[in-house]
Parts: sequence; structure tokens; C-alpha cells
Amino acid sequence: MRILTVITARGGSKRLPGKNIKLLGEKPLIVWSIDVAKGIKDICDILVSTDDKEIAIISEKSGALVPWLRPTKLASDTASSAAVVLHALDWYERKKGNVDGLLLLQPTSPFRSRDTVLRGIALFKNNQNHSVIGVSPANSHPMWCFKIEGQMMKPYISGGGLHLQSQELSPAYSVNGAFFLISPRDLRTNNSFFKDGLVPLVMDHPAECIDIDTEWDWKIAKSVLNE
Repeated sequence: MRILTVITARGGSKRLPGKNIKLLGEKPLIVWSIDVAKGIKDICDILVSTDDKEIAIISEKSGALVPWLRPTKLASDTASSAAVVLHALDWYERKKGNVDGLLLLQPTSPFRSRDTVLRGIALFKNNQNHSVIGVSPANSHPMWCFKIEGQMMKPYISGGGLHLQSQELSPAYSVNGAFFLISPRDLRTNNSFFKDGLVPLVMDHPAECIDIDTEWDWKIAKSVLNE
């Protein structure tokens, strides 16, 4: 199997400037995602899509493929991940041949483990290349969530509320952004990583679910690393 790993890393970040090259421990944030994919036999290449020269240099030194800087139209904060990955896919298949899967590793999830990546790839193979997506136990169960109407709280979901005990509720999961694996056909057909019939890659360890987007997230990641 040939799986192309794509790591998307814009230079601009409004809430945490320069986050992709900030040092987390002894290495830049983006290098954590490059390193976790190295040496996995089903991964044919690790391609970093970036518009930033410094990110490109660091990524290349870390062993990633950075064949170009991302076009301006795909470097805005409104450009979708699907569009960015499709741009990389089209180039790669023209130059280096077809692939069976596309693995999106966002650099903001530095603590996903190699074992988790291998489990995700195994799920992809064992489920006839159906899309696999990383999920984690929801921080707050949707049946315990509320909306505010006027000045009153009402259960967000009909029948929900704090009268329900945890043992009455089926487990709830949320997408954590740490792992997306999809076939090229599905990505091109749907122009999205989300479709019916997604296979869940359950990631229970809280550290793997950290998604660094703000200064507060960064502080949490550093605290986890220190421990």
C-alpha cells in the first residue's frame, strides 16, 4: 500500500504567531508530526504543504518533502484542508505515481503516537479503504449540554439534562483533528474529509487529543511534555 502523508502548515497564525516552528521541547512543533510518520512502511512520502520559507527549510532538514511553496490562494485562513491536500495530491500523483491513501497529520497535534498512526492505517486496510478519522471521548456529553432561550437554560438535545446519570448514557466522541486517512477517490468525489460511513480511530489518551491553536493550548502542551 502507498499512503502519502500530508502535513499542512501555514506561516500565518493569528492566535499563536509562528506556532508551527515554535520549540516544543527540543524540536519545532511541525517536526513532531514529521517524526511520527517516519519509517512506516506503508507511507511512501511525507509532504509538507506550506507557504512559509522557514517552515519549508525546517521540514526539509527533518526529512520531509517540500517541493514548492503553497499558492497564495491556498494560504489564507479560509482555505479548506481538503483543497490544500488535493493540491498536494494532484502534484504528487503527476510526479511520483498514484497512491492508495492520503494521511493528513495536522502539526497542531504533536502527541499522537506511532502506535496510533499504525492502528489508523490498519483500520483503513481492514475496512476496504473507508475513511478513518481520529476521535476522542467528548469533554462534555451532548445530553448534558444546554442552550439559553431568553434567560432560561434548556437541554440542547430533547430529553437531555442533568437528571441523567453517566451510566444511562452511551459513550459520545468528538473529532480531535489528529488523524485523517482517506482514499484519493473519496477526497476528490466529496471535496471533504467528512462523509457517511467514517471509521473511528478512538484515541483515549488525553495528551494525544491536544490541539494547539492558542497560547493556552501551548501552555498545556508544555506542561504535558514536562511531566
